Amino acid sequence: MELSSRQQKILTAVVEHYIATGEPAGSKMLCDSLDFTVSSATVRNEMSELADRGLLLQPHTSAGRIPSQKGYRVYVDRLMKRRPLSPEERRTIDSLLLSASYDPQKLLEGVSRLLAGMTRFAAVSTSPGGAGADVRAVQFVQTSRRTAMAILITSAGTMKTRVFHCDFDLTPDILRVFFRTVNERVAGRGVEEITPAFIQGLAASQGEMAILMSSALMAVLDAAREAMDADVCLHGQMNLLFCPEFEGSGARRVIDFLSREEELTRLILAQGAQGAQAGGTRVLIGRETKRAELANSSVVSCRYGINGRDAGAIAVIGPTRMDYSKMVASIEYLANAVGRMLTELLDQRN
Repeated sequence: MELSSRQQKILTAVVEHYIATGEPAGSKMLCDSLDFTVSSATVRNEMSELADRGLLLQPHTSAGRIPSQKGYRVYVDRLMKRRPLSPEERRTIDSLLLSASYDPQKLLEGVSRLLAGMTRFAAVSTSPGGAGADVRAVQFVQTSRRTAMAILITSAGTMKTRVFHCDFDLTPDILRVFFRTVNERVAGRGVEEITPAFIQGLAASQGEMAILMSSALMAVLDAAREAMDADVCLHGQMNLLFCPEFEGSGARRVIDFLSREEELTRLILAQGAQGAQAGGTRVLIGRETKRAELANSSVVSCRYGINGRDAGAIAVIGPTRMDYSKMVASIEYLANAVGRMLTELLDQRN
């Protein structure tokens, strides 16, 4: 869709005015705010043309114009100026994340909580799934006389734990045997390879030791199964109840969708060009989400990587009237920070 320079500036002004105030933009206001001289009649004609193209809406006959979902799309893709975070904002984010940087799960929970507080919308972060990841190591830590914890660490930065019980007293020497036996066969293998059949084969190869190791091996299997799935950390969904854009039961419908973890994960982690922006950010506006509950919502998400490999994503879900420029800048900075911190944490463990 080709727009003249004047139409681009008018559309940008309408979108940014509506984002800032929630009020329709009238021709007089636009004349005062545009960086060129133009009459109110000309502005009204241009707004009428933009409305005919489906980019602007007129909520009431005598009211000004507001952007349509199509208008937001053109703005985000072609007109929006990217505003990076200030040094002070970056320092604040770094300091808030630093306290959780020692634990991947706590870090991702901290990210979604921080993002929900910054935006006053709902925020989601996903942990890296195990698909395509390798097992880096399996550690064993004694927790009582006859119980211990198996800790499975993957190349995607996840750490899954399982406590197991033995019918005999554990000793440091026994746990060292468990560590050596398991890591000789498991370390370096893909997480998806740690199947019941694989564990059965490992047990069979140990002869009489298999009886002693059975509970430990089952703990490793359970940890590997859990590592295959991406965990979802969701915060701020109640913020949506206070968004004036969600009239009636709109907020409740969005919150209901957010409670369906599997569907939410698919939406956040979905690959594809629709809504994609530079830097790995994706902006889905309203009906682009292909979810009826999100017909009046936008989803801004960004992938993060660990050691250069795609690992997970963080996202914000809110009304279509949101500050996209600020949202994209915040999410991209957080995604880069998460990837960097998880990479450093994983390197420390190796």
